Amino acid sequence: MRMEEVMQQLEEMGTSQNVKIYTRHGASEPMFGVSFANLRTLQKKIKRDHALAVELWNTGNLDARMLATMIAEPGKLDRADAEARARQVSYHHLVDQLCSNVLGPAPYARDLAEQWIDSDDEWLGRFGWNLAGELADRDPDLPDEYFLRLVEATEDRIHEAKNRTREAMNTTLIRIGIRNSRLQEAATRAGERIGPVDVDQGDTSCKTPYAPDYIAKTMKRREEQARKRAEKARAKKTGAKAQATRCLSPIVPE
Repeated sequence: MRMEEVMQQLEEMGTSQNVKIYTRHGASEPMFGVSFANLRTLQKKIKRDHALAVELWNTGNLDARMLATMIAEPGKLDRADAEARARQVSYHHLVDQLCSNVLGPAPYARDLAEQWIDSDDEWLGRFGWNLAGELADRDPDLPDEYFLRLVEATEDRIHEAKNRTREAMNTTLIRIGIRNSRLQEAATRAGERIGPVDVDQGDTSCKTPYAPDYIAKTMKRREEQARKRAEKARAKKTGAKAQATRCLSPIVPE
């Protein structure tokens, strides 16, 4: 698809009500107010198109930039461009999408995380902690000690961090806590000592999760899902064994 065609579709999909909602969440114009469901519909139609993603990003339009993060190819965005884009963003949902879809899978994700988690800039700080959370989700080779240091840093600094950085630190503490049982214990204990985290969510009904409770609920849900998968596998195995036994039974003539 050509950029002009995509921009026209985005404009047609946008609503004034969504513009109001996104503004209350901290977004700034220009934007059309396109729902995430409609962005996903366009993304499925376009699939991956890095050149188009660059064009969309350069429009400065929020909806176009959100779509750009969904169709970009992470391996084609070099580090310099990644850093430049990060400095153009001041909306938490766009930070999250850029980290999840583009920067998180990139080979320089860890370097950027370590560069930005100490930033005094609210948005670069959010990028840094968000990318640390991506590492907790994506990189099985990183040792627990790497994340234990982040848990300690979170406990030491979260209440003094700037608003949207603070929110990302809390979210990343949760992501670390659901990585494995050892980190679950460390993150839960830290979360208990930290206590509730106050985040200004603007004129919205959004709530900031209490990390220990969220970690516990997520791990319990995972255990339940694992139990159901195991039961299903056992039932399937038992059924296959019974079928094999029937097939091997001798035919008794009448």
